[in-house]
Amino acid sequence: MGAVSGAGTKLLGSGGMKRRQIVIQQDNQGGGVSYREGGAHHSVADRDGVSLAAYIHALYGLVRQSGARQILMIGCGGGTLATMLKRAGVAITLVDNDPLSFEIARTYFHLPQTATCELGDGAAFLRRTMERYDAIVLDAFGAGRVPRHLVTARFFGLVRARLTRGGIFAMNVIVRDDDDRAADRIGYRLKRVFGQVRLLDEEGELDRNAIVLAGTVRSLRPPRLIVRPCTGAKAVAAALKALEFRALRP
Repeated sequence: MGAVSGAGTKLLGSGGMKRRQIVIQQDNQGGGVSYREGGAHHSVADRDGVSLAAYIHALYGLVRQSGARQILMIGCGGGTLATMLKRAGVAITLVDNDPLSFEIARTYFHLPQTATCELGDGAAFLRRTMERYDAIVLDAFGAGRVPRHLVTARFFGLVRARLTRGGIFAMNVIVRDDDDRAADRIGYRLKRVFGQVRLLDEEGELDRNAIVLAGTVRSLRPPRLIVRPCTGAKAVAAALKALEFRALRP
């Protein structure tokens, strides 16, 4: 992999101007691209912008199963899920408080110009919009975890109010190990707001992505590979097969 961008970038943040180290790496042979900032790995995709991360394909499969046509995504990263969904013909609105994410997604990960990008906080966006969405996907992290205000009952109430009848909410949660109850705690909180909640997970793995689902989710099946990346498809498919729905732990 050869770095095509690694210079420090200045952006206006809440504490003033901040130095950031953004690294975009490209495989000159296969064309794959990855996006890292500091110790965080935000996105990895093939040369066409199709993700090589199994959890992105899981979110894609779940949203497609739901039949969603209007989708709101909170958190951009490299925008690979938005790129894949947009190619499936659905309408996408992306919300992120980092304008550089949109630039990176469009420049390196093929995010179409027709995807609507809204700069700002996800909760603030939900408070001001009157739009309703068939699916809302939350994949946002700060300091290694989902921001606190995006895991409150108040926020989940906003999400429910902005979903269409039959809509779904899907949330990516990082789980350290089987003793980590972060996803379970969020699931119970969502259950008080939505009723129907399911958790897609791969028990036994360390530092894994678990997907918490709420809304009209009872009939959803464990997702399988639909969009094959031009490299690494077998590994992604195998990782998807390892994901299973499990009961929330106390």
